[in-house]
Amino acid sequence: MARSSWIDDDHHPAIDEHVQRLEHFTAALADGVVDQDELAKQEANLIAAMRDVEADLSDAQHTKVTRLLAELAAYTVMELLHNMAASRLRQVIK
Repeated sequence: MARSSWIDDDHHPAIDEHVQRLEHFTAALADGVVDQDELAKQEANLIAAMRDVEADLSDAQHTKVTRLLAELAAYTVMELLHNMAASRLRQVIK
């Protein structure tokens, strides 16, 4: 299987396409509400994935992946807040 880049041709993060392949994620969002059980299951999936990868990393790789995860989390929160603010502005303008 060919490696799919984390960055698109326009030099933006391309993680969304990977996320959309997570059936449990799309199923959890299907009704527009994420309940506590769905969140707990996602946390368990995240911890399992982190444990799986962390065990195979050298110290230098661990440092790089830790920064990657932190930057991804920060970007996700910032993008969400930006999109929410833009949506509110569009509603006010209407």
